[in-house]
Amino acid sequence: MKILRSVCRIVIGLVFIFSGTVKAIDPLGSSYKFHDYFHAFNLGVLNWLSLPLAIILCTAEFISGFSVLTGLRLKTGIWGVMILMVIFTPLTFILALTNPVSDCGCFGDAIHLTNWQTFGKNIILIALAAILFFNRKQIKNLFSTFTEWVIISVTILLFILFSFYNLRYLPVLDFLPYKTDVKIADKMIVPEGVMVDEYKTTFTYEKSGVRKEFDLNNYPANDTAWKFVDQKSVIIKKGYQPPIHDFIITSVDGEDITQKVLSNPGLSLFMVSGKLTDAGKKMMLTGFELGKYCKENGIDFYILTASGAEEVKRYDNGLLFCTVDETTLKTMIRANPGYILLKDGSIIGKWSWANVPEREWFKQQVEAVLPK
Repeated sequence: MKILRSVCRIVIGLVFIFSGTVKAIDPLGSSYKFHDYFHAFNLGVLNWLSLPLAIILCTAEFISGFSVLTGLRLKTGIWGVMILMVIFTPLTFILALTNPVSDCGCFGDAIHLTNWQTFGKNIILIALAAILFFNRKQIKNLFSTFTEWVIISVTILLFILFSFYNLRYLPVLDFLPYKTDVKIADKMIVPEGVMVDEYKTTFTYEKSGVRKEFDLNNYPANDTAWKFVDQKSVIIKKGYQPPIHDFIITSVDGEDITQKVLSNPGLSLFMVSGKLTDAGKKMMLTGFELGKYCKENGIDFYILTASGAEEVKRYDNGLLFCTVDETTLKTMIRANPGYILLKDGSIIGKWSWANVPEREWFKQQVEAVLPK
């Protein structure tokens, strides 16, 4: 029994530490997942809680796993694990049945699991946690209660500071498709021979006041008595999806300039702002000044945003504003504004508003790539 308890502690401890850590590396990504949940369950009024809940959850997971693995405040850690599992196991079962969000986000963007895979994982974990929970009376403290609480408290503080560091300066590990050294166009390619999405398409036609659905094999293409009403396509089998599959840059005039941007052999700097109104005024002004400096020194500068045309019109500063899907922007960089530097379509640098290099640094990069 002692060996079984040790195995349970190691497995639970490592899983919870890993889960909490990858969420703390990308707290903004975890907040997006909470936002998806709130939207799926019609709880949009709680969106403002997304980021606080993301940090609370990753801290609770990490410290529970840390406690169980190290034996510090072990009983408290076991209680923490049990509470989390009792909450999330039924929730993941509901998600598996209804599938309102395709990925639960339990391991952030480091590992993607389907909702049924997540539910299966939780069944195993709650069984292991139950073994520890019902044997918790046999547990003895490693040190004095005061000493253990001091260590746990310091660990919690350091972990929260780690989360805020990643929030301010971008994740220390980038699990997103748009990471440094990636050539964006290469990640958009669908290899030959891979399975593609399979759809079922139905057509609704009407004749003599009667509506009827047809498929591609029997719709009345040559019968003019039937009048077309509607068409629906439903995916029935998911095929291969390239890591980057939704990257489209559109100018404010409606022109698709994606290939033009990606084929530029020189330097291009993206200033990414999902919603212009959500970024601080001072941060935006700093970005605009950087943009003007880049234009004067041979760097193409693009402001990528999902804000509407009316909002963009408020910024008449001579810089090039472009429209990109909001989800794509969130996937590109976890900052508002954030900055991505490209050379020949490859990402060579990423920064948040808090650590973007000084303007002179960008001029040095231009000089470094100029032919000698």
